[in-house]
Amino acid sequence: MSRPASLPLAHLDAMTDERGLFEHCRFDVPRPEHGYCLDDAARALIVLMREPSDTPVTRRLIEVCFRLVDRAVVGDGRVHNRMSPTGEWTDDAGLGDWWGRALWALGFVAAHGRETTLRDRALAAFRRAGSARSVHVRALAFAALGAAEVCLVQPDDPNARAILRDAAAVLAVDGPSAPWQWPEPRLRYANASLAEALLAAGTTLDDERLLDRGLAMLRFLLDIETRDGHLSVTGVEGRGPGERDVQFDQQPIEVAAIADACSRAYDLTADPIWRDHVGVAWAWFEGDNDSGARLFDADTGAGYDGLTAGGRNENRGAESTLAALGTYQQARRTGVLDRVSP
Repeated sequence: MSRPASLPLAHLDAMTDERGLFEHCRFDVPRPEHGYCLDDAARALIVLMREPSDTPVTRRLIEVCFRLVDRAVVGDGRVHNRMSPTGEWTDDAGLGDWWGRALWALGFVAAHGRETTLRDRALAAFRRAGSARSVHVRALAFAALGAAEVCLVQPDDPNARAILRDAAAVLAVDGPSAPWQWPEPRLRYANASLAEALLAAGTTLDDERLLDRGLAMLRFLLDIETRDGHLSVTGVEGRGPGERDVQFDQQPIEVAAIADACSRAYDLTADPIWRDHVGVAWAWFEGDNDSGARLFDADTGAGYDGLTAGGRNENRGAESTLAALGTYQQARRTGVLDRVSP
């Protein structure tokens, strides 16, 4: 497996100007004409907050991405997602998945920001966005992950705890004996984040039932998305009961969510099976997947935009790059990389 000494950020840095992180690339060349989205800035903040190194590049990226996320949250808690190349919002503020991603990122910065001023600004923006509530399952799951981070530093924060309770009520709807152990009729994308949100809620709210439910959901997902020892994740069309064939296009965000959830499960249980699953997630980027294609450039840190039956999508956009970088971080943190030869 490729093991860069530190997180390679050259591609991410090249994709970021003074306004934000460009959403798309043509191969490895940024496409400024497509503008920016909050989703990517939020994902970037989480990856950057995890990284222990404090360099001019990480500081610049954090400042740019935080400024975009903070600015996106309007007074009533709704959040913008789309920004034009000239810096104007092109959408109405809303409560879709991006609202949850904003809360996730703001919670992470509130808990792990290096400067007091940054942490305070993030907490204020979290509380502003957290005053609203989305009806979407995935948005609530993302928000819950941010709320759990806030509770690390503000254990009794009423807004964060309310978000965790609201998310748990939606996510933990089926019993462990149900044939389809999932709160949605079909798997979609970033599915493991739903299970991880229950693990976070169970830990923060001290609720063993939620922990058990989150672990059961994660096992259920891995059973569906593992084939012959490697990940064979749900494609862009989604997957419902009884649909077990190989699917394409497979998206890196699905694999990154699995790495995050399994890393949290390993922290909570110390069961090495979860660490092994983090390793399987990283191996997917290294080519142990349904097409045998590598989806990570260890020199630049670029991630490729999905797995097709014929190989990889050669474009290297923000979402896929951050998915690869985040998965590498989890593999490094859990010791997976120390257990394999270079």
